[in-house]
Amino acid sequence: MVAIITTNLLRRSGRTLFTASGIAVGVATIVALLSFTQGLKETAAGLVHLGGSDLGVFQANVSDPTVSVLPDSTVAGLAGRREVARATPLLLIVEGIGSDPAAIVFGAEPRGFFTRSLVLVQGSAHTTPHGVLVGDRLAAQAHLRSGDVLSIRGHPFAVAGVYHSGILFEDAGAVISLAAAQQLTGRPGEVTDVVVQLAPGARASVASRSIVRAFPGTQVITDPQQALRAGANSTLIAKAILVIVVIALIVGAISVANTMAMSIVERQAEIGLLSTVGWSPLRVASLILGEGVAVSMLGAALGLLVGVIGAGLLVGALGVSAYVSPSVTAWGLGQGLLVGVAIGVLGGIYPAWRVTRMTPLRSLSIR
Repeated sequence: MVAIITTNLLRRSGRTLFTASGIAVGVATIVALLSFTQGLKETAAGLVHLGGSDLGVFQANVSDPTVSVLPDSTVAGLAGRREVARATPLLLIVEGIGSDPAAIVFGAEPRGFFTRSLVLVQGSAHTTPHGVLVGDRLAAQAHLRSGDVLSIRGHPFAVAGVYHSGILFEDAGAVISLAAAQQLTGRPGEVTDVVVQLAPGARASVASRSIVRAFPGTQVITDPQQALRAGANSTLIAKAILVIVVIALIVGAISVANTMAMSIVERQAEIGLLSTVGWSPLRVASLILGEGVAVSMLGAALGLLVGVIGAGLLVGALGVSAYVSPSVTAWGLGQGLLVGVAIGVLGGIYPAWRVTRMTPLRSLSIR
């Protein structure tokens, strides 16, 4: 059976490749979007645990946590709570580095635990108002070393050192003093969020509810799912994946059904001959269905390859590697493969049923 399916597909290689390519586009899009979603989850995990924090306090009801605005007096209020061991403010500057708009600049207290958690791989911690620490990913991309000058919002900052934190957008960004960040952005007395390390024995879920009650107008993010829900990006991507899966199934199934229906018309004599030599209608239908699944599997394999490679290329082309890095998982690839198989099965049902309605005598009479 496998040999016959392979021979039949190769005999009409052009049609087979055309159909498989259409399926590949849908599968590749699904795989790419799934990898982006996983990458967003990993990025969100980094947002929650900046500087090794247990939770982050942001402004409530904002479209994106990075545009949150809080008074820096919130820090003193949080630091005085018994469930909080340490609290430090951060001011995020997006698109502040002209040479790399995707890089995020973090305004942080030099003596806060966020800055102290950075592992210096070159130079030393900045001690002047115009000093900057650069993440190793940004340093490698921009060819920066200690003593160089980095322009932030058009102002020169001397690179005091290069650090590594293990968090994607921290290592692809830079850190300046909170006072310098507030001056650059014209936001004195304001911060984006406050990152918190909890006291021993304190539970994040209990602490978050207590903090929200004590500070109305804030939201506390303790896990990646909360960070994703705080913005609209993940919701849009999840909806887009669902829509594309449905479209891929419909279009792919129609394409496979059309290909196999044309194949049946062209091979009626062959099918009739198979029936006369003892092939049952069910076995002939299985042959047609198998060919449909085989075409879909070929398209799915091509789509998996294009999706994995294309996702990385797209992120690089758009310049958003500092925010999200595609993360391909076995489950993501498996979902793409399942869609490919489903397309073959759905597209092959009608042609297979049609074969069972054909009589050997009628098939052999057609030349």
